[in-house]
Amino acid sequence: MNNSIGQRLEQYTIKRPSEVLLVAAEISGESDIILIFKGFSSSLMRPTAFDPDVPVLPASARIVSIDRVKSPYNPDAPRYIQQGLTWETMEPLLVEVGV
Repeated sequence: MNNSIGQRLEQYTIKRPSEVLLVAAEISGESDIILIFKGFSSSLMRPTAFDPDVPVLPASARIVSIDRVKSPYNPDAPRYIQQGLTWETMEPLLVEVGV
């Protein structure tokens, strides 16, 4: 697959609209938390570009962990499906939905 990690995670949430992904990542040496839902990504810690062609999760990002959360996402009381997934443990889930 030639899609970037960010694109694959966005596609996953299109195929699983009842899930929200919270991705802890390191981007250019700085920590970030990215929320991905129904094919859209948004940083919770820094401004997100208006241009959808500018990736929120660049190819150079290092994934620290991924949390799967039930939708709708409530930051005060998240309903976790799984927490602390690595890229290696997330990848089979992506393959399962065909992304």
